Amino acid sequence: MKLATFRRGPGPHDQGRNELGAVIEGERIVPLGALARDMIDLIARWGAIGDEARRLAGAAAETLPLSDVHLLAPIPRPGKIMAIGLNYADHIAETGAATPAHQIWFSKGINAVTGPFDPVDIPRVSRFVDYEAELVTIVGARGRHFTRDAAPAAVFGFCVGNDVSERFWQNRTAQWVLGKSFDTHAPFGPWITTADEVGDPHVLGIRGIVNGETRQDSNTRHLVFNVWDQLAELSQVMTLEPGDVIYTGTPGGVGAAMKPPRPLKAGDKVRIEIDRLGAIENTFVAEG
Repeated sequence: MKLATFRRGPGPHDQGRNELGAVIEGERIVPLGALARDMIDLIARWGAIGDEARRLAGAAAETLPLSDVHLLAPIPRPGKIMAIGLNYADHIAETGAATPAHQIWFSKGINAVTGPFDPVDIPRVSRFVDYEAELVTIVGARGRHFTRDAAPAAVFGFCVGNDVSERFWQNRTAQWVLGKSFDTHAPFGPWITTADEVGDPHVLGIRGIVNGETRQDSNTRHLVFNVWDQLAELSQVMTLEPGDVIYTGTPGGVGAAMKPPRPLKAGDKVRIEIDRLGAIENTFVAEG
């Protein structure tokens, strides 16, 4: 099932309220009415209301063309966003780093969340904005100390994401959080595809495309630490909550590793595609 958060009206400045919907046939959305307050509430109560959501989607009493709505980030205000670094072999190689013995984690600020087709800022203070195509995991169950074998049951679904990075701010200290947390620098979506529909998340083609040029082209089977490893690691440290967002790492082909390096500039369009999950596309603009 594909679950989205949207507003009626195609523009980013429409004044409608946020609604939940199920995407059907890849081109229409079925409003789910008052089934849940928001996506986090829907995820938290999925065991009790999931069947009703499926019934409403199947009945399709009201449908809207996707072209007539504005898709927001599926979870506009997640409780937390965690992201792992250096997690594809080809990306590790292009950075010249050693393969990590342990998972390298950082957080992205909630302020970074933006919609799957909304503009993304080139910050005023920026020297080098870069793209990172990533599979995004959405947590479905509250808990600590998930074992690797139990981790799949704790996943609600998956999205397409771009871990936008300001490289100068990322690398000027040993801590990456500021360079990863500029406003609008965490687009994801276009919807959540539930885990039962995805199956194995480690067999998905993933691509990063800049102005029509494919720069990243890999597969999630090349993750160094896979999705289950990641949940097991994180849950040793923190309680994972329904609706938490996890960026799972990027493959090789980022702009900073090109020769010469190629930062994004205003007007660039970055499209991220993942098999079975869809695509997001954001235009980069000078910060207003």
